[in-house]
Amino acid sequence: MELPSSYKPFNIIEVRFKGSRKEFYRNEDNIELFTGDPVVVQREMGSDIGFVSLKGELVRLQLKKYNVDPEGPQVFKILRKASERDNERYDELKAKEVPHLERARTIAMSLGLKMKLSDIEIQGDGKKVVFFYTAEERVDFRELIKAFAEEFRMRIEMKQIGYRQEAARLGGIGSCGRELCCSTWLTDFKVVNMSAARYQNLSINMLKLSGQCGRLKCCLNYELDTYLEALEEFPSADRVRLDTESGHAFSQKVDILKRQMWFAYEGDSNWIALNLDRVNEIIALNKEGKKGPRLQETVEGSRAMQKAMDAEDIISDNSLTRMVEKETKEGNGRRKKNGNKPSRDKQDGEAPQERRKPRPDDRPKSDNPEAKARPERRPRPERKDRPEPKPRPEGGAGPSDEAGDKPKRNDRNSNRKPRNNKPRTDEGPKE
Repeated sequence: MELPSSYKPFNIIEVRFKGSRKEFYRNEDNIELFTGDPVVVQREMGSDIGFVSLKGELVRLQLKKYNVDPEGPQVFKILRKASERDNERYDELKAKEVPHLERARTIAMSLGLKMKLSDIEIQGDGKKVVFFYTAEERVDFRELIKAFAEEFRMRIEMKQIGYRQEAARLGGIGSCGRELCCSTWLTDFKVVNMSAARYQNLSINMLKLSGQCGRLKCCLNYELDTYLEALEEFPSADRVRLDTESGHAFSQKVDILKRQMWFAYEGDSNWIALNLDRVNEIIALNKEGKKGPRLQETVEGSRAMQKAMDAEDIISDNSLTRMVEKETKEGNGRRKKNGNKPSRDKQDGEAPQERRKPRPDDRPKSDNPEAKARPERRPRPERKDRPEPKPRPEGGAGPSDEAGDKPKRNDRNSNRKPRNNKPRTDEGPKE
């Protein structure tokens, strides 16, 4: 699409430098530029190299946003497109930034200054270097600048930045898994208060609410307006009280997105969910001096409680160890069924053979006819046919005169009392 012949393009170009720093320059020579082209721009002392980030009528909106006068003295001009020699010089200076920063930190520590050097930027012509630092208190730089000038042989500029600006220059990955907003598209940093987390019913945990800069996350302000608009429909009191036929019920929890409120009676730990419209109706009845119905009998509360009771446990179904537990139960069942017996090796295609105990008929028979047959075992005589035991003689111990009798035990064992602590009938009472 061709532009009209009388159209004159806007000659202000937005140029981006290191650390998402952007400035505006005037294209007086009407150089044909495109987004991403390296250009050599004019500075207060010398020149610098940047990259075109925006051009056209959108730059006019940016000037209005940042209150920049396009005809003011702070808007310098673009000298030319960067040549190959300029790009090589730029790469050489960027390679020196890391060792220069390490050396500068060593010097600052030796002087005992309470500051933190976070980043360094060398100008495109190598005549000036800017040190970005953060500090809680005022720092005296007189000795530090002298040491830096002797070490680097360039003009020194110290620029203090905030912790959010420091994180924007360094970059990184946020807790959401994406690149930090301050280092990609966020240009202005608004004040973030703890009230933004309270309005959104977030737990006050500084480890989760703090960003990489150590301050509250900027994303807490993204949905704050939506929550404030939704909270206008809720009762303004911190703790809402409902007067019902069963007594007084107090609010326990508020779900802003679902437009629900949870109530509990005095001395009762059961929570009852009510829709916001139903809560406003009961509050209107209380203002008229009437009591509302029992909360358990409300349709909204019954439905919410039934839904909570019938809800499936999705977390346990998606457990990482659910397959391991299933295999363990199946393995235990197989071991109980098999009796913890090792399985016999078998070849492919063979059916498993059952084990059985060997029988007497299965014993191998000898081929020798003269082999002595095993004598049959005589049956045990009944108790009445057994011979009666001989009576035990009375008196002292000593070997018996009859053949085949065992000698008696010594006196110590003969005088030992039996376990039942009763004297034997055949021995008589002891003397």
